[in-house]
Amino acid sequence: MRTNGPYEIRLKGHLDSRWAGWFDGLTITSENDGTTLIQGSVVDQAALYGLLQKIRDMGLPLVSVTQVEPDQPDVPTADPR
Repeated sequence: MRTNGPYEIRLKGHLDSRWAGWFDGLTITSENDGTTLIQGSVVDQAALYGLLQKIRDMGLPLVSVTQVEPDQPDVPTADPR
């Protein structure tokens, strides 16, 4: 089981840009559906729980936490002949 990597954390409501420093290295985007999407790599499960604790402490409603596949490098595939 992979425990680190990129995550997408979605919150209900829009997060003011002044909070960006709390989520060092992660991208914060206000979505048109009224949610905030926080995206980026998380080192391990402890770091992920730390992020979720910050969100809880801010009193923001958590909508979802999704581990996404990292971007795959362009690797030529072998031609099976």
